[in-house]
Amino acid sequence: MIYECNCTCISAHEWQRLMKGARQASYTRLVARIKRELPKLYQELVLNFYNPWENECKQTRTHYILVHSGIEYFIRK
Repeated sequence: MIYECNCTCISAHEWQRLMKGARQASYTRLVARIKRELPKLYQELVLNFYNPWENECKQTRTHYILVHSGIEYFIRK
């Protein structure tokens, strides 16, 4: 996995492209995978604490979309 960007640093057109075909993803599994493969991101977002946006996590064919603090983080699979 590679952290690519978040929704605050891309255009609306790019956001729509990245969100195309998005479906629900397991927050618990995604966070566990981030902890293993992207430990720096895990620590920076403090993912060991409660996240009220955990039900908003999604995935596409190419990306996982982690929602934290109202920001969508795009992580290439």
